[in-house]
Amino acid sequence: MILPVILCGGSGTRLWPLSRERYPKQFLQLGSSHSLLQDTLLRLEPDSHQPALLICNEEHRFICAEQVRAIGYQPGGIILEPKGRNTAPAIALAALKARSQGDDPVLLVLASDHYIGDVTAFRRSINQGLALAHSGKLVTFGITPDSPHSGYGYIQCGSPLKNDNGQVIGAGVAAFVEKPDTPTAQRYLDNGNYLWNSGMFLFKASDYLAELALYRPDILQACEQAMAQLHSDLDFTRINRDAFLASPAESIDYAVMEHTERAAVVPMNASWNDIGSFEALWQILPKDTDRNVHLGDVTALDSQDNLVITQDRLVATLGVQDLVVVDTKDTLLVAHRSQSQAIKSLVDELKSRNAAQVTEHREVYRPWGKYDIVDRDERFLVKRITVRPGHSLSRQLHYHRAEHWVVVSGTAAIEIGEERRLLSEDQSVFIPATVVHRLSNPGKVDLQLIEVQSGSYLEEDDIVRFEDDYTRGNQDVS
Repeated sequence: MILPVILCGGSGTRLWPLSRERYPKQFLQLGSSHSLLQDTLLRLEPDSHQPALLICNEEHRFICAEQVRAIGYQPGGIILEPKGRNTAPAIALAALKARSQGDDPVLLVLASDHYIGDVTAFRRSINQGLALAHSGKLVTFGITPDSPHSGYGYIQCGSPLKNDNGQVIGAGVAAFVEKPDTPTAQRYLDNGNYLWNSGMFLFKASDYLAELALYRPDILQACEQAMAQLHSDLDFTRINRDAFLASPAESIDYAVMEHTERAAVVPMNASWNDIGSFEALWQILPKDTDRNVHLGDVTALDSQDNLVITQDRLVATLGVQDLVVVDTKDTLLVAHRSQSQAIKSLVDELKSRNAAQVTEHREVYRPWGKYDIVDRDERFLVKRITVRPGHSLSRQLHYHRAEHWVVVSGTAAIEIGEERRLLSEDQSVFIPATVVHRLSNPGKVDLQLIEVQSGSYLEEDDIVRFEDDYTRGNQDVS
C-alpha cells in the first residue's frame, strides 16, 4: 500500500494577515468547511493508502493534532521538526521511519496546503505513477498548464515512458526549469512539452534514500542521526534536535530531483493550485455576477473583481475594482490584486518593525482550547478563554500579574493554592500574583470565561509551570 507523507511546514506569508507564523495557511479554511490540511487527508484513498505520516513543525503540533482529530482521522504518526529544514530532510525523516519498521513502502509526498479541484483526476494520476515508482523511478507530478504562469517552476518532459501494456503513463525529465518571466512561460505553453512543477512526489522509500545518499549524503547523515534517538510525546514523535538542526536546509528539487537519472514525470490535470497568493485564491473560489469573491459579512455596490474576506465585522465596498480586502480581528489589509505576490515584502517590512501581527492572531490556539485578546492597555489585558471538555491548563503561577476569572458558560474546576472548588455561570474568582493555580473543564461542553489580567508585566512568558498535561516547558508558549 502507498504511505502518504504530508508535509505540514511552511508559513504561507503571501496570505498574510490570514496566515501567520504560528497559524499558517495549511490550517486555514479558505472557502471550505475544512482546512487545507484536512482536505489533503480527506482526499486520500483509505482502501489503498496506509494512514498518513505527518511531518509537522514543533510550534504547530497541537493545532495539527486537533485538526486531524476533528475529522476523525487516525494518522500513522506525527513527526515533529524542531525547526523547518525544507523538504529534502523532511522526506528523509519519513523514509527512514518507514525503513525502521522493516517496510519499503511507496511514499506519496504531498504538501498540506494545496487545492485539488478534481479528486478523481488526482487519484488517477497517482495510480498511473505507481507502476513507475515500483520500477525504481522517482516520480513527480506535473500540472498541465492553462496559462503562461510566471510564479511556478516548470518541468520539461523527456522521452515517453510506457507500462507493460505499451500505454504511455509518463515521461522522463529533460530539465527542471526555474520560475520564468512571462514571455518565456508563454513559449513553454506554446511548446506543449512543459508542465508546472507541483511539488508532489511518488517513490519507494529505499529509492529516495539511495539517491539522497548519492547526491546529498550530508543531509542523509544528519537525518539518520536525528532518527536514531526518538522518543514519544503524547501523539507526537520527537527526534534528536541538535542532529536535525545540523542538516542543511534544502528542497528535494535541488537536493535530488535535479540530479537523479531516475526522475519521471506524470501529468496531472486535477484543477490544482498551490494557493500561493490572494490572486490564486480569487481564481479558485466561486464568484458572484460581478466576479467578486466574498467570504464573511460583505456588502458590495458597483464593485467588480474583488476578493473580500472578513472574520468579525461587516465590510462594505463601493465603486472599487480588482482589490484584495482582508479584515481580521486585529489587522486590515487593502491591496491591488495585481500586487498580491508582493505581500511577502510587506510582511518582511513588518518583521523588521517587530510587529506582533506577523507571528500570531488575536485569537490564539492552545492544546486545551483557545483564547481571544479582547482588550489591552499598559497595565491590564482582557481575554475570552475557551477550554475544551476534559482539558486543563497547566498548574502555574505568574510573578508579575494577578488574574480575575468570570465564568460565562460551562463549569470551571478551580485550584488556587490548596483550595479546590467549582464555579458555574456568572461566578468569579481572584488569583493573586505568585499563587499557584489551575483551571480545568470537568464538564461535557466548552467552558467559556473572561480573564482580566492586571499587573506590571502581561506577556505570555511570565509563567512557571509545575504540572502540564501537554509536556510543555516554561519556555513553550504553544
